[in-house]
Amino acid sequence: MYSLRSIDVMSCAKMMGAIYGCIGLIIVPFFLLAGFTSLLSGHGSVAFLFLVVLAPALYGAMGFVVGALTAWIYNVVARRIGGVHLELKPAVANSQSNLGLI
Repeated sequence: MYSLRSIDVMSCAKMMGAIYGCIGLIIVPFFLLAGFTSLLSGHGSVAFLFLVVLAPALYGAMGFVVGALTAWIYNVVARRIGGVHLELKPAVANSQSNLGLI
């Protein structure tokens, strides 16, 4: 049994920023479609389309900040009450042994 005692704050922040940035890229086409539709109907504005283009960067920045804050809070709590307990199993080097061929 292993215990996860701390998480590197910057490492977690970078990963979460990258993940949330990718999520921002995924939602951009849907918001662009909605923005163009509302613009053509006369109810939208160009400012909305500008914000949609900035969405991946904004999502990435929010993910970075939230990831850093979450890792920092985890480290503080883990010092007081202990970390998450993990039971790890070594990975099998040969994929054929997973199929029962060896």
